[in-house]
Amino acid sequence: MELDLAYSALLIATGFLAGIINTLAGGGSNLTLPALMVMGMPADVANATNRVGVLLQGLVGVKGFHKAGKVDQTDFMPILIPTLLGGLVGGLFASFAPETLLKPLLLTAMISMTLIMLVKPSIVAPPEGTIPFKISERPSAWLALFAAGIYGGFVQAGVGFVLIAALAGTLRYDLVRTNALKMVCTIGFTLLALLVFIWNDQVWWIPGLTLACGTMVGSMVAVKFAIKAKPQHLKWFLFVMTLVGSIAALMS
Repeated sequence: MELDLAYSALLIATGFLAGIINTLAGGGSNLTLPALMVMGMPADVANATNRVGVLLQGLVGVKGFHKAGKVDQTDFMPILIPTLLGGLVGGLFASFAPETLLKPLLLTAMISMTLIMLVKPSIVAPPEGTIPFKISERPSAWLALFAAGIYGGFVQAGVGFVLIAALAGTLRYDLVRTNALKMVCTIGFTLLALLVFIWNDQVWWIPGLTLACGTMVGSMVAVKFAIKAKPQHLKWFLFVMTLVGSIAALMS
């Protein structure tokens, strides 16, 4: 697929915004998927191609969080394993499942997260000083992360909210460390899903890499903001993004 200058600029600009949104909350794919499809890219191909930007954005974001000492490594592998297993299942499912399942799943995730943030925001925004649990202390977290991996492997849009609910809601990480671990998990299942999509020849590399130029820069900017921002600012940003994501999913 050849890109003209205007479409390349659209992908980079959209990717930049999505990189910020995905790093601080989730739902950036609500912007990037339509941007990929605007030139006639099929939905399943757009879903696959979008993962290129998400993967590279995640690598940049995790590097930034790690440099700032915000990537909690004490329970690293127990958190990553169920997410990877779920991502593999979700990627295989997405590669063969009908496209009509994408929107109901997205709507469910977006609206559920909005209601949680509205009714009981402390679930995903623990008070300062809260000591996180280990997965061995909260078996329900394993199931939550496995489910998040399935969702993320199947449809990238909104997976950040699902991971935040799993990491902050069940393990009680603060939002900065939650976002850092969220991106680690996203890298894992996105890589597995992307390999499945590559195997099925569903990735269009030129648009995907063009989009990634924007997502990587957006992620760099967002990490710097997340490290310096007050917890209440991150909480409000998360709420606004869940609300916007719900509206976008309803209107799509």
